[in-house]
Amino acid sequence: MFADSAKIFIRSGKGGDGHVSFRREIFVPAGGPDGGDGGKGGNVIFEVDEGLNTLGDFRLKRKYCACDGENGQKKRCSGKDGEDLIIKVPEGTIIKETETGKVITDMSHENRREVILRGGRGGKGNQHYATPTMQVPKYAQPGQKAMELNVTLELKVIADVGLVGFPNVGKSTFLSRVTNAKPKIANYHFTTLNPNLGVVDLDGADGFVIADIPGLIEGASEGIGLGHEFLKHIERTRVIIHLVDAASTEGRDPVDDIEKINHELSSYNEGLLLKPQVIAANKMDVLYGEEEEEAINKIKEAFEPKGIKVFPISAVSGKGVKELLFYVSDLLKTVDDTPIVFEKEYFPEENLVWDEPYTVEYDETEEVYVVEGPRIERMLGYTNIDTEKGFEFFQKFLKENGILDQLEESGIKEGDTVRMYGLEFDYYK
Repeated sequence: MFADSAKIFIRSGKGGDGHVSFRREIFVPAGGPDGGDGGKGGNVIFEVDEGLNTLGDFRLKRKYCACDGENGQKKRCSGKDGEDLIIKVPEGTIIKETETGKVITDMSHENRREVILRGGRGGKGNQHYATPTMQVPKYAQPGQKAMELNVTLELKVIADVGLVGFPNVGKSTFLSRVTNAKPKIANYHFTTLNPNLGVVDLDGADGFVIADIPGLIEGASEGIGLGHEFLKHIERTRVIIHLVDAASTEGRDPVDDIEKINHELSSYNEGLLLKPQVIAANKMDVLYGEEEEEAINKIKEAFEPKGIKVFPISAVSGKGVKELLFYVSDLLKTVDDTPIVFEKEYFPEENLVWDEPYTVEYDETEEVYVVEGPRIERMLGYTNIDTEKGFEFFQKFLKENGILDQLEESGIKEGDTVRMYGLEFDYYK
């Protein structure tokens, strides 16, 4: 069975604890603190693997944990950083937070590797806490906690054209004729359970990638049958080809079939009906004379006034197929070719409980505002502020936690400097 969704649990590594120890050597009776720092916990990283085309591996293993950082040691020895966990997925995999269904990231196109959960920062050893008045510190900083999350993986195939139609209308036969794909073909319903991908090569025109979306049925948008499993694959396509049994070999009305499929597409995602559509009226090889003309005219009269071009074809004999493909190639040139990427909606670090204290003080000697405390240190440990999204979260954190308000109450003005654990920022409203 083709696996295009899976639910898993992921956890980053905990930071190692700082160590409390004191130098004890002969002739050095009071050597001072020498506790080392804890190592950083491992990150959870998702990476695209070109060799994968299914999420089947995740049906066997559901829990993925990065390694914890080692605790610090005596003699100022730092603990070893925890090893990162790299989870490999097929291109086109979307990672969502399970409870809300919000998108964490879309592993497609330029996004080949992304850190989803950051490991906790290692705690500082007691060597860092010695002062003129506290020369024997018996305290070391604990490592930051791990982050954990339940996520849903969804694979949405990446193709220029989506081929849709009711079961047994000849989609697999069509795909095998026009591409290098070799789908299984048989004369019964639901033969195709996998979204098959194929490349169409055309002489004198641009080729394209086509995806055979498994046969839809009424109620697919409501999850009946395998509806939701396959409708998701149409979302990335730029053009839709409806393959329909124009000869009504199974007694169904081809116009009614197309309208029902459009209804399912609209019910699942209204934006799907905005995509350009083409109708491939298949199985014309079994009709002759007036029957053939009557069948094709019926479909054209229903859809060509709506701007949907109809092509009579035979996937078996190849009649009319070349004309259809060249038309689709030209149609793709008129469609926005910006990659369809699902925007990030969920930030794991936003959902941590920020309940630790912090302080806002003005250092008159260096003329900077200093913001410190476990809450600040923890936030910086989990956030990559070098990225646009990370910096947006950083600004949101400062605002929602009242830190900006406290800075203003302390008299900060535009252009003043704010320091947070080695990072300095100029303040502007």
